[in-house]
Amino acid sequence: QVQLVESGGGLVQAGGSLNLSCAASKLTFTTHAMGWFRQAPGKEREFVARINWSGVTTFYADSVKGRFTVSRDNAKNMVYLQMDSLKSEDTAVYYCAADRRSSGRWVGVRDYYAWGQGTQVTVSS
Repeated sequence: QVQLVESGGGLVQAGGSLNLSCAASKLTFTTHAMGWFRQAPGKEREFVARINWSGVTTFYADSVKGRFTVSRDNAKNMVYLQMDSLKSEDTAVYYCAADRRSSGRWVGVRDYYAWGQGTQVTVSS
């Protein structure tokens, strides 16, 4: 079964940066688009970013556009989320997710069939 393992979370001051990583295994990585989601306490899980199979096409939530960058390395089965200019409202558990569709703009939680365990990001103001 598909395994997704996130890393790179932590505590950072507002305005700082973090780079999250997601290691994927037991799937044909290049046939999958990958997504990042986050969930803050008491809130629903929400879309953050998506990258299609080639890495050329990306999508972002309006709240992170211009501050976050999603990328992937198909040779290493890795997905990354570079987060800059972090704000307190970015505090959440961040999840990596896999979509069997390799392209398209799919941003709903139900569009993804496999999830990692999450990594905590805390931004102090």
